[in-house]
Amino acid sequence: MLDKQSQVVEAERTPDIARVPQAESAPPAPPCAMVIFGAAGDLTKRLVVPALYNLAQAGQLSDRFQLVGVDHNAGSAEQWRRNLAAAMQDFVAQDNEAHDALDPSAWRWLCDRMSYLQGDLNDAGAYVRLRDHLAGLDKTARTAGNYLFYLAVADRFFAPAVAGLGAAGLTTEKNGQWRRVVIEKPFGHDLASAKALNADILKTLKERQIFRIDHFLGKETVQNIMALRFANGLFEPLWNRQQIDHVQITVAETIGVEHRGKFYEKTGALRDMVPNHVLQLAAMTAMEPPISFDADAVRSKKTEVIQAIKPIDPAQALRDAVRGQYGSGAVMGENVPPYREEPNVASDSATETFVAWKFNIDNWRWAGVPFFVRTGKRLHRRSTEIAIRFHQAPFALFRGTPVEQMNPNWMILRIQPDEGIALEFAAKRPGPVVKLSPVSMDFAYKDYFRVAPNTGYETLIYDCMIGDATLFQRADTVEAGWQAVQPIIDAWGNDPPQDFPNYTAGSNGPAAADEMLARMGRVWRPLA
Repeated sequence: MLDKQSQVVEAERTPDIARVPQAESAPPAPPCAMVIFGAAGDLTKRLVVPALYNLAQAGQLSDRFQLVGVDHNAGSAEQWRRNLAAAMQDFVAQDNEAHDALDPSAWRWLCDRMSYLQGDLNDAGAYVRLRDHLAGLDKTARTAGNYLFYLAVADRFFAPAVAGLGAAGLTTEKNGQWRRVVIEKPFGHDLASAKALNADILKTLKERQIFRIDHFLGKETVQNIMALRFANGLFEPLWNRQQIDHVQITVAETIGVEHRGKFYEKTGALRDMVPNHVLQLAAMTAMEPPISFDADAVRSKKTEVIQAIKPIDPAQALRDAVRGQYGSGAVMGENVPPYREEPNVASDSATETFVAWKFNIDNWRWAGVPFFVRTGKRLHRRSTEIAIRFHQAPFALFRGTPVEQMNPNWMILRIQPDEGIALEFAAKRPGPVVKLSPVSMDFAYKDYFRVAPNTGYETLIYDCMIGDATLFQRADTVEAGWQAVQPIIDAWGNDPPQDFPNYTAGSNGPAAADEMLARMGRVWRPLA
């Protein structure tokens, strides 16, 4: 029996769910003024300001932080605060346990640091007024001359805004001051436009000043992919073509296009999701181990994976990529209209709301392992997951038993909504005969860690402020993503769909997606 002192030591070594500490808080970011272009927009209200509020609550913003809103609408700082407060009430009400009202001290702290400027992004004078305003904040609030510019605006303004900031001298770094620009997607609409946009902004900014943001990469479960692979000796030896049969990546949404009809008509599911979100998940899954967690070391390995996607010709693009558009149906018990009846959508629209694609990564680790990705709107269930299917065990041992086939082994990385990791394998049923049943070992984040509500932007905004670009895409990464999907864009452009709508809202997508996998002897994991 252990003595009392030994029992204490042993308890300290033994993990206990109830004793797992809350995530450690990072130190406050350096002083800076954050400027949001598009201050009155939906992105600012729904995601950016709620993320800043959460950072303020966590004590991760400097006392010398300042928030400047810029928008073409006339208004004042007080009006901006009131409009944001209404949206913030909706945000905190999403957590019904302990955060059903705004924390008045955190919200007041943030409001006290808000100011507002009216300005047109095509007006050179607006940037001069902004420069003078920021100079005043440097003196009164001591922001240290560090500026973070967030372009929460339509993509057509990205290049003009960066040029305007440069012409006003707002991107020049000197005396230890930093100037950084956050750019939302879409970063281009195809390979040519992505290259052109990169060339335009790099006339003004250095690559290290550019933070191309992808909110998927701010999710804890996405970041945990590297920890799962590289911090555990159990999994990495299995992470290769000798052990893995194929990989499925699913980003399924139950929502439709909502109020984004004008944007979506020009974009579609392929451009909206695959070159950025989906391929970043694939890169995190398939990347080689970096030499360190240095930003460029990690980003180089992710870029190498995307660059290794095997090129396809037009015939392969039509065979290995499936598109779909939802018709009417019922989603979560509610009847919904077809895509073509959504606001600001053409009655004969050929825009896809679903895409499934099979590709191969042509390198030593993954040669011969197909990657299947699918993403779509108005599907049966909201789910983002990475599912890794291992090769089945030989059947020879089980000949002469009631076992008719071997159960496949899966590792499922659930990104949302129920974050966690599951392992599926075969176990013998109790009884005198050999019969197998699939069983699951399931790890859920909520059972082990207390994670504060977040939008996915908190980590990313904080990283911008401290200058950590690990979770952001470089120019070559963006262009590699567009390079991979460009053959599909071209093939679909020359072959308009004839069968839209081709899947019912509330289903798992078009039958053609199932047929694509069936031709290769595989099936999608069910969304149900």
